[in-house]
Amino acid sequence: MRKWILLFITTTVIFSCEKGPGDGGTSVIKGKVFIKDYNSVGQLQAEYYAQEERVYLIYGDGDFYGQDTRTSFDGSYEFNYLRKGSYTVFAYSKCDTCTSGQEPTMITTEITDNHSTVILPDLVLIR
Repeated sequence: MRKWILLFITTTVIFSCEKGPGDGGTSVIKGKVFIKDYNSVGQLQAEYYAQEERVYLIYGDGDFYGQDTRTSFDGSYEFNYLRKGSYTVFAYSKCDTCTSGQEPTMITTEITDNHSTVILPDLVLIR
């Protein structure tokens, strides 16, 4: 009898835990990356949707990304199979005053329902 009670409690605890943001859900985050290309004197040379630009996704308030992808021919990206929770999407933009020469451009969003699609505004990067 004790084994059954212990099994019931263990099963209840495991399956009743609320899972946070991350893989394993039914929702999607998607958007596009837009580039503003400047020359060396700061004049805008071109604007276009980025092809093959790397985009990253942070789960919750984490410090490191959980997924990354590349943009398609039209600048679009998509992160699938996400659970409810908070997410940050980012890509790197040129930064003349940064030691690394680049800085993250970020958009934070929330998935509130299962089976939902969150469409973000364009992620605008400087080149």
